[in-house]
Amino acid sequence: MPPSNYDYPGYERSGPAYWSKTALLYGGVGIGALLWSLPFWWMLLTAVSANPTGAGSSLIPAETTFANFEDLFATQPVGRWFFNTIVFAGSVTLFNLTFDSLAGYALAKVEFVGREKLFLLFVATIMVPSMVTLIPVFILLSELGWVNTYQGLIAPLIANPLGIFLLRQQFKSLPSSLGDAAKIDGCNELQTFYKVYLPLAKPALATLGIYTFVTTWKNFEWPLIIASDESMYTLPVALFAVRNQYFTEWGLVMAAATVIVLPVLVVFMSAQKYFIRGMTLSGMKG
Repeated sequence: MPPSNYDYPGYERSGPAYWSKTALLYGGVGIGALLWSLPFWWMLLTAVSANPTGAGSSLIPAETTFANFEDLFATQPVGRWFFNTIVFAGSVTLFNLTFDSLAGYALAKVEFVGREKLFLLFVATIMVPSMVTLIPVFILLSELGWVNTYQGLIAPLIANPLGIFLLRQQFKSLPSSLGDAAKIDGCNELQTFYKVYLPLAKPALATLGIYTFVTTWKNFEWPLIIASDESMYTLPVALFAVRNQYFTEWGLVMAAATVIVLPVLVVFMSAQKYFIRGMTLSGMKG
């Protein structure tokens, strides 16, 4: 077995130098984590504070209340907004996992003329700013009559070049002999993809799924443009509406922000090990 990092000559897990480096590392990470969490703590503090205007003066509220959340749910269609956001983020994630994995597999394992050039075209589209295609896509959806509809909300985001790139790299790192053996056993191309390669790509799929869900959940730009009616708002757009309507009631605004942030934060924290594992194993290999 090759030696571990701790077995090399000159490496010692003791002594003043080791402990000072360790203390410096953990201290830096701790300070970074504290600075990162302070805005979220202020948001939650303001949402549950009985005096939101003075919430920033102390890290611990003198008096807590859930009246802001009660007012928010009583005066705003939060359930409808929550449903819209779940449909939006869930559908986009499902479509991305389906189409990106199929395209990634084809670009990695299926031989056809122009495959590498097509892959370069996909990579090139990653560099195109979304603002460039925003107006043409909106005009197209307007002609189809999809403005202020779920299909108009979801359709432009059903595939992602970055996801195709990620999964193509994952499938390319898997041995082609597995596919050859499956075809000898009678599997067609789709069966080889579904039964052999897809289960082996679960870490990359988990990474793509988490990334897509989180970025879609907090997407503000596209839902704001395509949704012309309050009943089609997603939570980020609804927060903008609440902010404009109750700009002086920071407790209510921060309660709405907490409703938006907590679900996606829980999803990410509970699945972060799959995200890290997927980013490690997907490899970004050639």
